[in-house]
Amino acid sequence: MKAKPKILIVDDKPENLVALRTVLKNLDILVVEATSGNEALKKTLHHDFALALLDIKMPGMDGYELAKILREEEKTAHLPFIFISAVYTDNTDVFKGYEKGAFSFITKPFQPEILINKVKFFIDRHHQEIALSELNKELKNKNEELAFQNDEKEKRTMDLIIANKELEQFSYIASHDLQEPLRTVSNYMKLFEEDYLGILDENAGKYLLRVNNAIKRMSILIKALLDFSRLGHNTKLTFVNFKKLIGEVITDLDTLIKSSNAVIEVTKMPELNVFEIEIHQVFKNLITNAIKFRANDTRPEIQIHSEKMDEKWKFSVTDNGIGIAPEHFERIFDIFQRLHPYEEYEGYGIGLANCKKIVQLHQGKIWVESNQATRETTFYFTIPNLII
Repeated sequence: MKAKPKILIVDDKPENLVALRTVLKNLDILVVEATSGNEALKKTLHHDFALALLDIKMPGMDGYELAKILREEEKTAHLPFIFISAVYTDNTDVFKGYEKGAFSFITKPFQPEILINKVKFFIDRHHQEIALSELNKELKNKNEELAFQNDEKEKRTMDLIIANKELEQFSYIASHDLQEPLRTVSNYMKLFEEDYLGILDENAGKYLLRVNNAIKRMSILIKALLDFSRLGHNTKLTFVNFKKLIGEVITDLDTLIKSSNAVIEVTKMPELNVFEIEIHQVFKNLITNAIKFRANDTRPEIQIHSEKMDEKWKFSVTDNGIGIAPEHFERIFDIFQRLHPYEEYEGYGIGLANCKKIVQLHQGKIWVESNQATRETTFYFTIPNLII
């Protein structure tokens, strides 16, 4: 049976504590009361709270001072709380509250529904954090079990997993330490907009827009990093018709291709045993880059060819984009390596690192050749004809 989340309510007036307890009585929570800041601090030594409701106007230690101490203690550094004021507060007090770490601000008298909705939000967040923590522990245990259960037939895949152990660790860290805080920031921004957007000036609205755009960009980056860290976990080889696969990639990129007026030529392609989803990603990344990295006045022209070489096939994707200087031929395949500012060409330097990892998973090699004078660039990669 899951333990009920605990809510700390702090107010020097007993009648106010009774009122708060009455408002919250139908929620599936445990309420712990304190009549002063010092008593509240003692309560935090013996309880783990999901949320604190703090009265501001208290004798001795007021709500702001209590919030500051809570923020400085390791155990309560991330404890969300809501300031409750007995009098009307102006914007100065509101922003003072946010500086101390408050995540909402309610003025008495308040509508019970408003407080209930805000408390529910933080309770839901608390449950999500617990569920995510338990899921991460379960996944970690299962990964450890699988590592011992693999037999000799899976040795090649196991070797790859061991060689990239740090990326598996990153997957765990990213799912918990990056995604959840980012989701929390996004939720807090929504609350902030609901409460204060109507009283903020035009510049403040612009700043909020910038923050929200940054959140979206960070979310895309985290997903890309997780995709990178998971490569190599798909161990099923499939006999794939490359002509059909590239056609599916082109269909996926239909909007981008039409908007750029790109022309793509595909020659005869083989059928090979490969990890289909991963090879699909290689061609998707290379075609997307060929369209993205082009001069404004250039119509993308892309040629995709294949060539049989002994016991392997060599594939090439050639474009008429902006070209690449020779000194960058090697490092562009390393993760986070970008040659241009984000404002000029969007991206995070992960796509080609993905391609390299996938090709190496197939025991192949990937490289680039480019002529900046003619603005022609060709990416090559090899795949053995038979993968055991």
